[in-house]
Amino acid sequence: MRLSAKRDVLTEASDIAGILPVFAALGSGARSWHRWLMAFAAGAVGAFAMPPFGFLPALVLSLVPAIWLLDGTMKGSPSRWAPLKAAAVLGWCWGFGYFVAGLWWLGAAFLVEADQFAWAMPFGVLGLPALLAFFPAFGFMLARLLWLPDARRILAFALGLTVAEWLRGYLFTGFPWNSPGMALGQHLWLMQSASLVGLYGLTFLSLCIGAAPAVLLTGRTARARWTAPILAAALLVGMAGFGVWRVPAQASATVPDIRLRIMQPNLPQDAKFNPRNRDAIMRHYLTLSARPGRDGAAPTHIIWPESAFPFLLHRDAGSLAQIAALLEPGSVLIAGAARMDEPLPGEAVGKFYNAIQVIDDQGTILGSYDKAHLVPFGEYVPKFLDALIRAVGLRQFVHIPGGFEPAEKRMVLSIPGLPPVAATICYEAIFPGEILADGPRPNLILNVTNDAWFGETPGPYQHFAQARLRAVEEGLPLVRAANTGISAIVDSYGRVVDNLPLSVEGIIDSGLPVAEPATVYSKWGKFSLTVTLVICLMLLVVRRGQHSTFP
Repeated sequence: MRLSAKRDVLTEASDIAGILPVFAALGSGARSWHRWLMAFAAGAVGAFAMPPFGFLPALVLSLVPAIWLLDGTMKGSPSRWAPLKAAAVLGWCWGFGYFVAGLWWLGAAFLVEADQFAWAMPFGVLGLPALLAFFPAFGFMLARLLWLPDARRILAFALGLTVAEWLRGYLFTGFPWNSPGMALGQHLWLMQSASLVGLYGLTFLSLCIGAAPAVLLTGRTARARWTAPILAAALLVGMAGFGVWRVPAQASATVPDIRLRIMQPNLPQDAKFNPRNRDAIMRHYLTLSARPGRDGAAPTHIIWPESAFPFLLHRDAGSLAQIAALLEPGSVLIAGAARMDEPLPGEAVGKFYNAIQVIDDQGTILGSYDKAHLVPFGEYVPKFLDALIRAVGLRQFVHIPGGFEPAEKRMVLSIPGLPPVAATICYEAIFPGEILADGPRPNLILNVTNDAWFGETPGPYQHFAQARLRAVEEGLPLVRAANTGISAIVDSYGRVVDNLPLSVEGIIDSGLPVAEPATVYSKWGKFSLTVTLVICLMLLVVRRGQHSTFP
């Protein structure tokens, strides 16, 4: 069929799926597997909008075909549920492509102890994406339920996927990794809008902006074709303008009398990180941490990454004495370290926690923060699966009897010489709105992590970008220590003050940027997102009522 004939068909709402010859498979008469394969490919392209690539046009190339695919479910059907089922299948295929292309690097963790876990690699590379894809499947179905034969279907699509993304961040312990909002949330000026609406607000805006060009070829009139794309471009320019206005030209001031040192040991997550090598590991840490600073001043606070020790530090007097010898009078060490409670009567071992411990210049542990949001299968096995997994001789990745225990609730960490600290361990930093504990507002976010499991893949870059966005959302500086990188000091606007790249050994010496006043998101974020989605839903429902014959 010629292109001109296709455009004639587009004047009829019921034939809106016939867009270009290359998209002929989107029509309801095409084979289903053509549409499924195209949905998978479109989703996979969207992963290139995520870190470390940050290619914004990939968002358009992913979302526009998704709109056209949903348009292809508009034709009449003898079953009322058939269009919703078709939308859900398309959403699952789109999501499967998106998550496989964006999370393939998870397979690297299965190769760290390949003799034990390599066989399970397909479950991580394909199994997890297959499960996560049910969220966009629900989002596509919700969008199709609210679908309209005009530009307002862009709002329906954005609302459906935003609700699905919000659910992905909370259900089954939550996993909001690579939410579409990160397409905007990795660029300095564009990420500033997170101070108003947070990650899920950015997700709604990203979906609206990325999907808007779909109407260029489906509008009945020039006005219908151009209004949504022009509004999307204006929104993008407005977000950038807000970012330029919000980020000050001068560097952030620093808190007096605080000199931070972050140690990045670049220790591979293999046999070298073994209790048998404890002495060599400690020598490595101590030697790095004792390097002369750039200005000759001794650090007041030394920070080591997550799981720094292949042993229980609080039960090792010799290692505590070595740390005490390293520290100048009045300084402290902040380190990730597993810890164990004293066993209860009748128990052989106590409960284990993934923790951050604070040690003073006498070798005394002054305080701890225990991780509250654990990684399923990485740090613990869900109880309903524990017996089955043990029966077949499997275990979680971390060599801890029974896995780690979660803290009962998030706590502000008190560290001598520092303002109140919002401590996070590993992927706790990816959860928007969950950084701050109840009580007084902290003045910095501390994130210790160990991304050595994932080698030189996109994973560590994605992790850092998400932690960085928390600084913008909350208006707080981020201090991040990562075993193999990326370690960094980030100010309250998301500007990287200093960093160590991935797979580099070294130290960062820096002051602590000051915290900014609480952001709009920090105060009202969840409320503002709810109001936005409710207003959007009301507009769609009212308009939908005017198109009651539209399937």
